[in-house]
Amino acid sequence: MAYRTALIVGVTGIVGRNLADRLLEDGWTVYGLARRPEAAPAGVVALKADLNKPEEVRSVLASVPVTHLFQATWTPADTEEEASEINARQFDTVLDALRNGPGRLEHVVLVTGVKHYLGPFKEFGRYLPETPFREDTPRLPLENFYYAQEDRLFAAAERDGFTWSVHRPNAIVGYAVGALMNTGVTLACYATLCRETGRPFVFTGIPEQWDMLTEVSDARLIAKQLAWASVTPAAANTAFNTGNGDVFRWRWIWRVIADYFGIEVAAYKGRQQSLQEIMSDAGPIWRDISARHGLVEPDINRLATWWHSDADFGRKVECISDMTRSRKAGFLEYQPSDETFTDLFRRLQAERIVPAY
Repeated sequence: MAYRTALIVGVTGIVGRNLADRLLEDGWTVYGLARRPEAAPAGVVALKADLNKPEEVRSVLASVPVTHLFQATWTPADTEEEASEINARQFDTVLDALRNGPGRLEHVVLVTGVKHYLGPFKEFGRYLPETPFREDTPRLPLENFYYAQEDRLFAAAERDGFTWSVHRPNAIVGYAVGALMNTGVTLACYATLCRETGRPFVFTGIPEQWDMLTEVSDARLIAKQLAWASVTPAAANTAFNTGNGDVFRWRWIWRVIADYFGIEVAAYKGRQQSLQEIMSDAGPIWRDISARHGLVEPDINRLATWWHSDADFGRKVECISDMTRSRKAGFLEYQPSDETFTDLFRRLQAERIVPAY
């Protein structure tokens, strides 16, 4: 395995962190690029660089013999046009730096998501694609930074001769602190706040989300698929959906979460409420909880992304991905979604991110 040297861009994020753990366990040499790489998992060779500074990226990567690139980060913007320009340019910066580096780039993994099928957050509901999502579904007639990143990937692969894979997870659940979107950690914080304050643990989404079938993507499963695709000839030059392989209804998972934290499920009100508004006073409450329980992160804004859960719980279209392509290519991993949540909660407690009751 010594000849397999990975560069994970976004190594401190929810996908990057879990991918690093997976590759290290498999014997890879792993470099991690981030603006604050000190938060990278143990065993990663941390590299500090700002993707908006090409000279800095080139300098940092000048002596790194990368064989496999994993692009697992993105930068938000006010408009999708801006997001497309920023994220495509940042991706180009890394690809260009590696093109002139000491290694021979064999494979590039790009992590996107199901917004490939749904469109950006501001366009949710404008188009209602048929489910389950299939990888050969045509692109939507909308600006989407995922499409811009893919186009840069395809062009670079044709120019430089490496293979590629694109991976489209659903709502990601997994261990990470400070990640931009993290459904599982957000719900752990919500349940903890309800237990500590006596507030009702009520589902805040629309009726369709409460009742319809849905899925999530365990970050550990995503990591397994990325690692598999990067070295499997049958996966070369292919896009893959990345779901757990099962489906559930939120009305069931809500009971699983409540039972874990020892609280009651409040009666669903049959309408959407803003979790971001409900939790607008969570900052000082969490600081008090953190002090009383000896938690390591007193800033709730580094843990919970209420707005992202509001977006997920407000989707009227069912969000289920077809996994046939992965299975036919040989990726047969499966992850029960209830254990995705409870495994995460146990680790959050063990790491003193949330209280252990």
